[in-house]
Amino acid sequence: MRTRIITLIGILAWSGCASLSGSKDQVFVCSYEVVWSAALESVKDRPIRVQDKDKGLIETDWIEMDGTERSYGIFEREAFGNQERARMMVAVKRLNDVTSVSVLENRQRWHLKGGISQQATKWWPIDPSEEAEAAVVNRLNTKLREKGCVAS
Repeated sequence: MRTRIITLIGILAWSGCASLSGSKDQVFVCSYEVVWSAALESVKDRPIRVQDKDKGLIETDWIEMDGTERSYGIFEREAFGNQERARMMVAVKRLNDVTSVSVLENRQRWHLKGGISQQATKWWPIDPSEEAEAAVVNRLNTKLREKGCVAS
């Protein structure tokens, strides 16, 4: 009985992690070549780090920007900087007669932990920007609509 409960908890935890990936997924009735080209155009405002057409992977390099939160701690200090960085990952996959696209942003914030250890001076993961992901998805949809592709 105990083994069944542990197995059930493990399965629920595993499936929960998989469903929390956070990517914006879409399927298009369009050729892989057309979708790949549109996906590249949709992230052209960022430096490309990985562009592997065979694997269907586009990954941008990190871009840094001012952070959205200005202070931290009980005294709302701003002394340690307020930087964020983000990169986009776009996965294009061939399915039977359609092509799927997944867009995911990876975002991090610098330092905001305080203290004097090495843990205090590194990039920490934060939630992706819905606006940034939506901007890439909207550009992708616009490009594919112009080429006659239909989202299904």
